[in-house]
Amino acid sequence: MPVAFITGATGFVGRHVATALLRNGWDLRALCRARSPQCMDSPGIEWFPGDIRNPAQIAEAMSGAQAVFHVAADYRLWAKDPREIYESNVTGTINVMQAALAARVDRVVYTSSVGALGLTRDGTPADENTPVCLDDMVGHYKRSKFLAERETEKFLQIGLPVVFVHPSTPVGPGDHKPTPTGKIIVDFLNRKMPAYLETGLNIVDVRDVAEGHRLAFEKGKAGEKYILGNRNLTLAQIFSMLEKISGVPAPTVKLPYGPTLWLARFFKLVSLVTRSQPLIPYEGVRMAAKRMYFDSSKAVRDLGLPQTPVETALSDAVGWFEQNGYVKRR
Repeated sequence: MPVAFITGATGFVGRHVATALLRNGWDLRALCRARSPQCMDSPGIEWFPGDIRNPAQIAEAMSGAQAVFHVAADYRLWAKDPREIYESNVTGTINVMQAALAARVDRVVYTSSVGALGLTRDGTPADENTPVCLDDMVGHYKRSKFLAERETEKFLQIGLPVVFVHPSTPVGPGDHKPTPTGKIIVDFLNRKMPAYLETGLNIVDVRDVAEGHRLAFEKGKAGEKYILGNRNLTLAQIFSMLEKISGVPAPTVKLPYGPTLWLARFFKLVSLVTRSQPLIPYEGVRMAAKRMYFDSSKAVRDLGLPQTPVETALSDAVGWFEQNGYVKRR
């Protein structure tokens, strides 16, 4: 059986990628931080204690693997120490690529993000070739993913066969932390979303994203980028879908962007003093200024990326959050 080394297997997307690979006959080797409860119930994965910031631990866990799926990322819109985000997303990626080059693996599938891609000025869906530069990146997470992708391209130039996948906004079951997107759903279900900003996202079922990783290994071309997405929706449309699924009323008050940004800036200053997470994330509000709409037709055409209805993904996410105690009784 083929052997793969996977990072981020305890995370939301990574866990689904691991499940997809196991279902298709792969043997997996993965890193796991000490005492992580997510490592305890994963048959089929050989766990190694370690962290992607430690090159020696990566090399040990990767030994014998023919493939690498680098899914791990620090996905936060705010951190007490932003350097942690860069250490995981940039330095950690360099460590993984160096180990993969030394191990002479057959292929690396690198999980970037649509956040590292360009956006169109007129709001139409962007694709893998939309122009982008570092100055376009809003916040530390996006900047770190952009820089990590540039570092990975350097390894591609010296012979490491890397395929890039760019998930859009994955939703579905198993978002245990939850991610910033999952938190929006949880807050909605707990009636903590009285108003909204006018913005847009590309929603995709996390299980389709997982299949996209496997298909990228099998059918993707080294050096190519593939957007793993599905349907472009306004935030209001997403809340309307959640209302139909859950029965919780969707917010009807649309916040003006300018005053909301000033308020978020105030909370950001407060968080610098209190060292606590701001009530309104400044970077999240800035991101909302543009609709993050993307065209995933390349991945659908070239990889056969599944396109599960987003209503199914949202419904399964709602059910999972309710069953696992994230939602107060309504």
